[in-house]
Amino acid sequence: MQNLSDINQIKKILSKHGFSLSKSLGQNFIIDDSVCPRMAEEAVFNDNIGVIEIGPGIGVLTVELAKRAKKVVTIELDERLLPILNETLEDYDNIVLIHGDVLKINFQKIIEENLKGMQIVVCANLPYYITSPIIMKLLEKKLPIETIVVMVQAEAADRLCANVGTRKAGAVTVAVNFYATVKELFFVSKEAFMPSPKVDSKVIRLLIKKDPINIVKNEKDFFSMIKMGFSKRRKTILNSLISDKISKEKLEATLDELKISKTSRIEQLSMNELITIFNKLY
Repeated sequence: MQNLSDINQIKKILSKHGFSLSKSLGQNFIIDDSVCPRMAEEAVFNDNIGVIEIGPGIGVLTVELAKRAKKVVTIELDERLLPILNETLEDYDNIVLIHGDVLKINFQKIIEENLKGMQIVVCANLPYYITSPIIMKLLEKKLPIETIVVMVQAEAADRLCANVGTRKAGAVTVAVNFYATVKELFFVSKEAFMPSPKVDSKVIRLLIKKDPINIVKNEKDFFSMIKMGFSKRRKTILNSLISDKISKEKLEATLDELKISKTSRIEQLSMNELITIFNKLY
């Protein structure tokens, strides 16, 4: 059995296949052998779990997931990694390897064809440059996913796990908290990777809300309002939320009715206040 976290083993495998790391794809392979087992334990909580993994690299996390889960579907964009993965994952018959772009792939089809009847979780070491788009795609599609356990850049984790209504929160914080309950699990040093990135990482868990308590009349318009407001977060909400659809007079009247200060900034508002403002305005 290969130790896929051993730096010498990694180099040997990559050399054998003539593989060179791609900076544009954010490829950093884990060399700390304590990280992936811990992630897998957080993701796989019973024997009927079907896992979707995004960006397996050479398969170090994939193997740990396969040891615990009923089935693992792993999606890799880099075609050059496919022969490597076919080698490193050959001992496991519960892994399905798919070549594709996670931002374009049909997750519903993958689940129906490979994970039907299982409890679905997503577990991944996400490339920093597309963390938010991937997470938002998983949430917005309203897939039958129960939990998402992902490793992300530490700064992104702090933003995602921030409380809505605090200074660390941003538009993505509101969006993620709309669909899920977010929790930081553990810290991962940049030294845990080869090559070592410039920043540390954290593993976080998103527990998908089964019965949404956040009700808005139109999710697309709600998130457009949130995005617009946070793009002008230094302005008061009276100035940051005015748009072609919302006049200053209408916004003033709404804030007065809800007893929300017109000098507040969007980052100071709770999720409930943001939803109430939106539903009154639209």
